[in-house]
Amino acid sequence: MTDAHLSDEPRSIPGLLARNVRRHGDRPAYREKELGIWQSWTWAEVADEIEALALGLLALGLEKGDHVAIAGRNRPRFYWTMVATQMAGCVPVPVYQDSVAEEMAYVLDHCGARMAVVEDQEQVDKTIEIKDRLPNLRDVIYLDPRGLRKYTHAHLKPFAEVQAAGRARRSEMIAELERRRDAAGPDDTCVMLYTSGTTGRPKGVVLSNRNIIETSRASAEFDRLTEHESVLAYLPMAWVGDFIFSLGQAMWCGFCVNCPESTTTMHENLNEIGPTYFFAPPRYFEERITTITIRMEDASALKRRIYDRAMAHARKVGPSILDGKPVSGRDRWLYRLFDVLIYAPIRNRSGMSNVRVAYTAGEAIGPEIFDFWRSLGINLKQLYGQTEASVFITQQPDHEVRADTVGVPSPGVELRIAETGEVFYRSPGVFVEYYKNPASTADTKDADGWVATGDAGFIEEGTGHLRIIDRAKDVGKLASGALFAPKYVENKLKFYPAILEAVVHGADRDYCTAFINIDLSAVGNWAERKNIAYSSYQELAGHQDVLDTIQSHVEEVNRSIAGDEMLSGCQVRRFLVLHKELDADDGELTRTRKVRRKIINEKYDDLVNALYDGSKTVTTETEVTYEDGRKGSIKATLEIRDAAVVPVEAKRMEAAE
Repeated sequence: MTDAHLSDEPRSIPGLLARNVRRHGDRPAYREKELGIWQSWTWAEVADEIEALALGLLALGLEKGDHVAIAGRNRPRFYWTMVATQMAGCVPVPVYQDSVAEEMAYVLDHCGARMAVVEDQEQVDKTIEIKDRLPNLRDVIYLDPRGLRKYTHAHLKPFAEVQAAGRARRSEMIAELERRRDAAGPDDTCVMLYTSGTTGRPKGVVLSNRNIIETSRASAEFDRLTEHESVLAYLPMAWVGDFIFSLGQAMWCGFCVNCPESTTTMHENLNEIGPTYFFAPPRYFEERITTITIRMEDASALKRRIYDRAMAHARKVGPSILDGKPVSGRDRWLYRLFDVLIYAPIRNRSGMSNVRVAYTAGEAIGPEIFDFWRSLGINLKQLYGQTEASVFITQQPDHEVRADTVGVPSPGVELRIAETGEVFYRSPGVFVEYYKNPASTADTKDADGWVATGDAGFIEEGTGHLRIIDRAKDVGKLASGALFAPKYVENKLKFYPAILEAVVHGADRDYCTAFINIDLSAVGNWAERKNIAYSSYQELAGHQDVLDTIQSHVEEVNRSIAGDEMLSGCQVRRFLVLHKELDADDGELTRTRKVRRKIINEKYDDLVNALYDGSKTVTTETEVTYEDGRKGSIKATLEIRDAAVVPVEAKRMEAAE
C-alpha cells in the first residue's frame, strides 16, 4: 500500500468498518434470509454486533495473536466474527464447511486454533471428534443451538451468550479492545486462508491488511464499484475469492452483502436479490446452461425453434453490442425483439437481470460457455488470480473481453514469463508467507517479491493480454513431441450438459484418452424423455445410448481441437465413462472442485492402463465414502470406446480451401 493511501485511509478491516459507519451508517450492510424473511443490518448496527462479539471473545480469554477457526455456510455472523477477531488483534481462519473431520483437524492443529466459531450440531460434532488432537483448542462457539441441549457445555458457548457477556463487561474491557484495534497496522495479519491442496497438504497463506486493503481498493476502482453495489455471498468462506468480494471489497466500498437462506435456496435467493456485482466459478455457469438446456428440451417444438433462432442471433451480434462495436440497425432491432422474448427471461431466471459486472475464475472456462453468457448481454469477464495474490493478478477491461485471454495485469501488478513459460507476478497483494513453512515460501516467492504461479502462459504482443495454457506441471508433450494441455480439452468437453467432469490423460503417451463423469441431472432428464429405465448413477453411466451420446460429444470436440495448430494433437482417441462421480470426500477433487490428477492417476491406474493397452472393457473395484463418513466399495465393468479423430493435415487442407 502506498504511503498516500496509508495516510488517507484506514490501515485495517476494523478501521474500514469505523469509516463505513461514519459514511454509510444508515445504509444496509448485510442481509440474510432466515425463516423465509430477509433480515437486514445497517453499518451502524453491524458495528455494534461486532464490538459486542469482540468484547465477548476477550472475556473468554482470547490473547493477541491467537487464531480463531470459522466453519459454516455464509452467514453475516461469520463475517462479523472475522472482523471481531481482527479487532481483538487475532487471526481469523475460515475452514471449508464440508471438510471432513480429518481435514478440519489438520487445519486447526496446523494453525493452533485457540477458538472455533461454528454453525451447528454437525460442525460441533466434528470439533468434538477431533478435540483430543487439538491441545490449543479451548472454546467452541456455535450459532444454531438445535440438537445441542444435552451436550456438555464446559467448552461450548452459544454465540448470543458470548455477545451478551461482551455487552455486560463493556465498561471494563472496552479500553483493551480499543488498544488492540488501534494498534493494528498494514503489515499485521488480516486473515489466514488455506490452499486447496491440489498436490498435497493445504498450506496456510498469511495475508496482511496491506495485501487485502490495497487489492480491494485497486480492483474496486478498476470496475468502478461503489457503495451502491449488491452481492450474494454463497461461495465457501474459506476461499480467497469470497473473502475479497464479501469482506475486502465490501468493506472498502461499503456495499451490501446478502447471504442466502441455505445452499439449496441459493438460486432462488439470487433471483430475489438481483445483485449488481456477481462472481461465480466456471462450474456455476456450466450448471446454469445445463438447466436451461433441460428446460428447452421439455418445451414445445415451436418454442425450441424460436430459442435456437434467438441464440444463433445472440452469438452473432450479442458480444459486439455489449462491447459497443458497430452492428447494423436490423440486427439491433432483431436483438431487442429476442431480448424481450428470450434473453431477458433467461437473465431474470438466472438472477442476473441487474448485473453490471460479473466475473468468473478459479479455473479456465470453456469459450463456448463464456460466449453464451456474454451473448445474452451479461458483462461476464475473466480474472486470473491466486490465494497468494489476494486474488487479483489480471482482469479484463470493459470492451477488451475475450474468451481466450484472462486480461491485462490488475492495477499495481507486474508480470513476467520465465524461459520455461511459467507465469510470475509481483504486486501489493503478494502474500506474506506460508504459515510454518519457510521452505515452501522460498520456493514460491523470491527475495524480490516475484511469485511463481505454477501456470504456463504468454503475454500477447500488442494487446498486453495474458493467455494461460494450463498448469505448468500438467502441460507436457505427447510421445510425438506435440503439446499436451489437458485442461484445454476438459473445458471443451464440459461445455456439453451431459458431461459434468472430464480428466484427460496423455503426457508422454502416443495419444490422449479421457475419463468422463456424466451429469446425473441432465442425463437423467434425457433418460426420462427417452423412457430409459435406470436405478443408479452406475447403471445410467453404462447405458449404450448414454455412451453413444458421450462419444458424439468427444468426436465433436476432436473436430474443434483439430483446427488448433498448437493443440491439435490433444484429440481424445479412447475414453470411458466412470462408474462414480469424482468426489472431494474421496480425495479426487479439492473442496473447490479442482481435479487432483496425481491421486486420480494412482487410484484408477488400472483404468488408465486399460485405455492404452487396447482393452475393450475393464473390471474395477473402487473405494467410496458415504455421506455419514463410512467407507465402502463398488464394483463395475466399464466399456472403453474408441473415438474418431481428425487427421491434422486433412483439417488444415480443409481450412485452406
